[in-house]
Amino acid sequence: MIDTLRLTAEELEGLLTRGEVSSQEVFEAYRAAIDERDGELHCFLRLHDGEGEGIPIALKDVIGTNGVETTAGSQILAGYVPVYDSTVAARCKARGLRLLGKTNTDEFAMGSSTENSAFGPSRNPWDPSRVPGGSGGGSAAAVAAGMTPWALGSDTGGSIKQPSALCGNVGLRPTYGTVSRYGIVAFASSLDQVGPVAKTVRDNAFLYSVIAGRDPADSTTVDLPPTEIPEAEDLKGLRIGVPVEMRDAPGIEPGVADAVARAVALCEELGAEVEECSLPRSVEYGLPCYYLIAPAEASSNLARYDGVRYGYRAAGDDLTEVYERTRDEGFGDEPKRRIMLGTYALSAGYYEAFYGKAQQVRTMIIREHAEVFERCDLIVSATSPTVAFEIGARADDPLAMYASDLLTIPSCMAGLPGLSIPCGLSEGLPVGLQLIGPQLSENTLFRAGHALERALEFDFVPERLQ
Repeated sequence: MIDTLRLTAEELEGLLTRGEVSSQEVFEAYRAAIDERDGELHCFLRLHDGEGEGIPIALKDVIGTNGVETTAGSQILAGYVPVYDSTVAARCKARGLRLLGKTNTDEFAMGSSTENSAFGPSRNPWDPSRVPGGSGGGSAAAVAAGMTPWALGSDTGGSIKQPSALCGNVGLRPTYGTVSRYGIVAFASSLDQVGPVAKTVRDNAFLYSVIAGRDPADSTTVDLPPTEIPEAEDLKGLRIGVPVEMRDAPGIEPGVADAVARAVALCEELGAEVEECSLPRSVEYGLPCYYLIAPAEASSNLARYDGVRYGYRAAGDDLTEVYERTRDEGFGDEPKRRIMLGTYALSAGYYEAFYGKAQQVRTMIIREHAEVFERCDLIVSATSPTVAFEIGARADDPLAMYASDLLTIPSCMAGLPGLSIPCGLSEGLPVGLQLIGPQLSENTLFRAGHALERALEFDFVPERLQ
């Protein structure tokens, strides 16, 4: 009765409400699926017998959980056990959602493949020789493999949308400020945002409704209109823009381009007005702008990991040696790379030339998106230029890895919400369609995503697991 691969959270809720299954039976079914599949896929860093009578959930291991080790995929936080819940974890508990465990992530959410985790890479359920995307590959792969009905991830430059695309999930990066960052391990504070990963748009919308809203503990959060669980079957009345620079961006695989083109044509069939639009500066400068601002903020945020207050501590003859050895042994190559880049960008004599200039470019990106949304309700593009690539294929080429987020980063820099839905297969692997809206347009994204999802009829169960 409990088919963890196919049952949605909405269907599980129905079974529980009607008394056809117990919450313990549901929880045990997902734990059995984890026992069966996680040895191969390595989605979970640790399991938990959480309390609650509702639907199980998995949380990316940057989300602080009271009494449960939270490492952000890094050795430097090995053994760190928070003494309080993050706001999103507390809100999940308040709704009765039961924690299955913490999912794997690139270290401090820095990566596009989950290969940067200090605890080993996760693998894609569609093809275990390939990456599940990153940084939230553990959450996306766990949902795709039926090891959890839904999960929470975090997104700085694409870490929810990109792995959702590569694993055939529905992933939402919410408008910056709609979800509390309190209790989240920080990467880049002006960009980080927690969001849901699920099998369907309706599941995604419901989980977003659980975690979203103002939080006194996070002054960046705002009051929101109620989340609408979508029922629309068409796109009538919506104006959809297709940015030519994103459609024709370098590195887009032909199979990805074809699947996205079919989805765009389907938008017109469903009643939307579709037109070309342009985001030239956002696409050209988004990636370099991001890789100045995000590392600069990381340089500041990660300075707290010194071996004194929590987490890993190396031995040393004096305090300076403790700091140096702790950071050398505790941080992996990617955090070190970004810390050094960010520290340089913030240093005397370079601040205005690099960090200050990047903030000016960010303002330009925000304005360019705003101009497009004066005549479009949504814009669409591929989520990732490629389908899932092989593990190790980009591990030694940071620039090639960074290019994985070419299409997700511009809207993140502008603080905009983005929804990735699966729109087909290429080479037997999922292709993601990215829907982007203006600030606080989540309900419009859910409406459009649900209508497209119904029309596309994508089978979210990986073919090798059917």
